[in-house]
Amino acid sequence: MTDTLPADAPVFREFTLDFPIMLAGRVLHPAGTKIAVRKPGSGELRGLSLTDLVQLDVVSLETLAPRITMPVIQKGAVLDPADLMQLGGEVMDFLLPKAAKEAVSPQA
Repeated sequence: MTDTLPADAPVFREFTLDFPIMLAGRVLHPAGTKIAVRKPGSGELRGLSLTDLVQLDVVSLETLAPRITMPVIQKGAVLDPADLMQLGGEVMDFLLPKAAKEAVSPQA
């Protein structure tokens, strides 16, 4: 059995950092960097709680980020809360079922 996605299903989403990402006192990624977020598969989600991810739990997002971002956001990196919300929003968008998205924003 092959695991296929619908042709219109996005596999990557992208956001732009409002603030630099810091790691150990140095700039890992400067403000303005575009971060691509890949739809997580079951392997990337291993050891994580979907409930925690949907609630934008910082530790869960920190664990998931290096598995699905390019350039890689390393575990332990310090993100501004606004950028953390952007990352969490992209992750949530991948995790929510289509029916839940349509209930929030029905198509005309």
